[in-house]
Formats: sequence, C-alpha cells, structure tokens
Amino acid sequence: GRSHRAPILSLPSSFSLLSLRHTVPFSIREYRPSDRHVVLPLFRDGILEHVYPAFFKAMSHPDHVGVALSISMAGYVLGGSSYFQALLFGGAWAGLIYYCCHDIYEGYVTRRLGTDMADIQANYLQSPDSGFWVAERFDDLNGGLAKALDFCKEHGYARLVLDVSSPQTAAISLCQKSGFVQTASHSDTHANRWVSRLARINLIYVSLNDHG
Repeated sequence: GRSHRAPILSLPSSFSLLSLRHTVPFSIREYRPSDRHVVLPLFRDGILEHVYPAFFKAMSHPDHVGVALSISMAGYVLGGSSYFQALLFGGAWAGLIYYCCHDIYEGYVTRRLGTDMADIQANYLQSPDSGFWVAERFDDLNGGLAKALDFCKEHGYARLVLDVSSPQTAAISLCQKSGFVQTASHSDTHANRWVSRLARINLIYVSLNDHG
C-alpha cells in the first residue's frame, strides 16, 4: 500500500485533552483561497506557541540545570560576590536556550511558508491524493485527526505517518490514543547542529498501519 505523510506540528499543545468532552458545534471543510489570510497567521501562531514549552523543557534538563548553576556561580565569583553578576550570567544562558528553541520553530515556519504553504491550492488541492482542510469553530482536536484518517482510508493508504516535535506532548498523547505508535525519533531539525543540541528538540514519527 501507499504511505501518506501528513505533518501535525500545529496541534495546539495548550489544549487539554479533557476539553474534548466539552465541544461546540464545528465543521471541517476543504480549504478555499479566501481562507488564506486566516490560515497562514493561524499556522504561524500554532507553531510558534511551542517555543515556550520547548524552552522550559530544555531548561529543566539536568545538563542545562548544571550549566546554568555553573555559569551563575562563575558570574558570582568573577563579579566579586555579586548576585547581580550571577543573575546576569545565568540569564545569558537562558537567553541562548530560548533563542535556540525559537530559531527551530521560526525556521520551520519560514521553510513551510516559502514552499508548500506558499500555494496551498496548487500543492494540496490539485491532486486527488492530497488534501487541506479548514475547521470552523474548531474546539475538538480529535475531529481534525479523524478527518485525516478518513481521507487516508478513502484513498487506500495503508500507512499514515505524522511528524511531531517532542515538546508537543498533547499532540503525541492524542496520536497514541488514536492508535499511533512511535516508529522513530531524531534531532535533525534543519537548524544548526549546535542549536538543535542546545534546544533538545527531537522530531518524533508516529504511524498507524493497516489503515487502508
């Protein structure tokens, strides 16, 4: 069977899965050219909202905690027992980690807006094996995933693969509840190698087999 890859990077991690029980009416339809002015900012905001979760996750890693403490201590000593210098050095380290996290997600947005998202109509709607949908009054994350699953079933795909970044814990949990299993993970975010290492963001692949 065929394999269909559909990124799910823009699922809002701020939504609680408990909210699925309390939904408002919504409809999922095919993208229209008139949706562009809403879809592109929504796409950008949906990706960039993961910067802070990624930053806090990276800063809580034991290695980064150790570096932060060491740098702060160095600032304290070099500043002649200055707490301000300690905070300044520690803040510089935190700022570097935030920059790395932001660079990865901002870079992803820039690449997508310059490639497939630059012409959604041509890249997603002119082939019967592709699709792009818009959810109106969307408050149920599972509805969007169900739409993608239905599309793949209708078109005979035997395997569906989703790409998720590691800080998107809500999206990962949602996929797992829908039967997806993790098949691979890597740190190649297309950013500079050191930026990826400092941000500690991995790309996780989850797949659902025998869907056709």
